[in-house]
Amino acid sequence: MLKTPEVLFVCVHNAGRSQMAAALLQHYGMGRIAVRSAGSAPAEKVNPAAAAALAEWGLDITAEVPSKLTTEDVEASDVVITMGCGDTCPVFPGKRYLDWQLDDPAGQGIDAVRPIRDEIDRRVRGLVAELLG
Repeated sequence: MLKTPEVLFVCVHNAGRSQMAAALLQHYGMGRIAVRSAGSAPAEKVNPAAAAALAEWGLDITAEVPSKLTTEDVEASDVVITMGCGDTCPVFPGKRYLDWQLDDPAGQGIDAVRPIRDEIDRRVRGLVAELLG
């Protein structure tokens, strides 16, 4: 039996980009991909504009709680996708690392967050096709 691929999304606050990416990957992966998200300096709650942008597509992340990145998260993952966390992510041999350069939605309104959401969506769809293709 094939192992379920595991993906970890990391951004600084685990409140916007990584939460949106995780929700979209869970949605498109339909249980066929294990999804985690974490931050190097997690915020207290999910970015409200990020939550609102996903709500427009029927996805609810308001109950998600930003979590602290652990070495266990990285060790368990096959693909680690960083989103502006720089060198704060631990690196392990044999893992695949991708760095998605995306604008930070922190402090932005929904009009600024929609294009970030759309770009994350495009990249997540490509990742799903690659992992499950």
